[in-house]
Amino acid sequence: MSGDPAGGASSRRRRGGGRRAPGGALAPVPFADAATATGAGAGPPGPAGSGSGRPAPTLRRGSPTRAGLLPGPLERLVSDAERFLEPSPAHPWYAGAVLLAGRGGTVALHRAIGSAVRYSAYDEATDTGVEFPADRQIAMAEDTVVDLASVSKLFTSILAVQRIERGTLALEERVASYLPDFGGAGKQSMTIRQLLTHTSGFAAWIPLYREPTRERMLQRLWDEAPTSPPGSVHRYSDLNLISLQLVLEKITGRTLDVLLREEITAPLGMHRTRFNPPASWKPRIAATEDCRQPWSGLDRGPVWGEVHDENAFGFDGVAGHAGIFSCAWDLAVLGRTLLSGGAYGRARILRPASVELMFTDFNTDFPGDGHGLGFELYQHWYMGAMATPRTAGHTGFTGTSLVLDPTTDSFLVVLGNSVHPVRGWRSGSAPRVAAADHMARAVPVIPERGRSAWFSGMAAGTTATLTLPALRIATGQGRLCCSLWWDTEPVTGQLVLEAREDGNGGEWRPVPFTTTPSGSAEEAGTPRPAGSVSGWSGRVWHGLRADLAAWRGRTVRLRWRYATGGPYVGRGAYVDGLRVEDGGRTVFDDSRHEDAVRVEPDGWSVSAD
Repeated sequence: MSGDPAGGASSRRRRGGGRRAPGGALAPVPFADAATATGAGAGPPGPAGSGSGRPAPTLRRGSPTRAGLLPGPLERLVSDAERFLEPSPAHPWYAGAVLLAGRGGTVALHRAIGSAVRYSAYDEATDTGVEFPADRQIAMAEDTVVDLASVSKLFTSILAVQRIERGTLALEERVASYLPDFGGAGKQSMTIRQLLTHTSGFAAWIPLYREPTRERMLQRLWDEAPTSPPGSVHRYSDLNLISLQLVLEKITGRTLDVLLREEITAPLGMHRTRFNPPASWKPRIAATEDCRQPWSGLDRGPVWGEVHDENAFGFDGVAGHAGIFSCAWDLAVLGRTLLSGGAYGRARILRPASVELMFTDFNTDFPGDGHGLGFELYQHWYMGAMATPRTAGHTGFTGTSLVLDPTTDSFLVVLGNSVHPVRGWRSGSAPRVAAADHMARAVPVIPERGRSAWFSGMAAGTTATLTLPALRIATGQGRLCCSLWWDTEPVTGQLVLEAREDGNGGEWRPVPFTTTPSGSAEEAGTPRPAGSVSGWSGRVWHGLRADLAAWRGRTVRLRWRYATGGPYVGRGAYVDGLRVEDGGRTVFDDSRHEDAVRVEPDGWSVSAD
């Protein structure tokens, strides 16, 4: 229910005639101009389960080692998550949660914490939750079903991309060409792409549920004018996916719940995922909020087993932006399917090129608001250190999130009931960030040389330095060589190479250098004139060369300074194979024990992973 006024919103934009590749180059969009399709390559992928050749990976439980993950960070993922069951700072962030993490086809962590049902009501006068008697409270379980809220948008987006792939929906087509009544109030130029990337110009949210009938709700949408010209801004809006739902229902002749079942959940065996769960599921469903005004738009009392979002409730529980209930394992199946290019076992719901559209940034005109078709990209505020330009995910207002990192083939599901008993008890996204940071740390970084490398750590809001001993540079051919791996939050996180003359107390000054990805045929490398790197190195090591000719005839100290200025961090930085050459001689080499022990780490440590 991210469109609710209490839920906040964020900001993304339309591109015409193509998509932006990760580097920003314009590339053709597969299926983008298809209004109809003919020929062998344009039809649907066939019934799910009809895949040929080798089956795609399916999920099974296994150890962290089997998944290629480190057990320590996964253990800390759980212990940190449990801290948010306590006041953080004034109230628990959630009553309970289900945590699931894995890599490849292995689920290495699946753990339930806290309560699925704890409170019978919220006492506004005392700002406390009224607890059920102990024998009526229900612990969170691994298979607990949770209201996904806005994570539902991913399913609607997948259904839309399926139609683009099959040629019955065109990415650049106007929404009004499918829904003629939609085209008034300045919406005539709004496109399907703008709905999927939140660049339509719609307001973040309007209270459709206040209208007495579905017909009146639709009329309110037809009459709604964009608050910005379509394509001019990124603004996250529930109205985008509600509109997309109506398009899908119009072109298929089927309701969204039927499409969900027939096109996604049944083929993938996601039997605990649906709109409007039956009453028999209620004991296995996490409760949400004591919904009363003024914090809720409707006076419904405790909500348990039916949709929390007011507008989805107004649409009888079936809406494009919210309303799907699911469990952690089912969401992991969906994540595994997308990471495998649209297939799970012998079932295929999308072609790889279609999945690529969901993981490619269409919003390069809006830095910081990366968005594929349906998926958000590179969002540290909930993806934490898992965030890369390729990392895709989404959150839900009830306390849910899904994060997929194709660069490491890893996935993370956090299903919390953070509006139980009331939405005002939680703020921010700290549990999601903490879980993602630990998951990112669980993916090892193999040292470039030997069995260990220097590691900066991942602490937020700190500065860590790695200082070499004083070295005499006698010739004009001095240079520093090493291998470098970095992943920082862009701009606020930086790794800087600095130098100063030993003994004079002068200031540290940046040292320019060049970097070249390992295995690259590039000879010149990428110049780093500011002596620093920030952002993402591509999860590969880079060779580094820094010219020290300016220090000829002097004794110099060199250091790496890693600074994390904001509340979020990346996976950190690694330095390996530090060596300083001066003409024909090596004056420092950290592979030599007598040199390595002279390095002064402050916040850095020797790490094998």
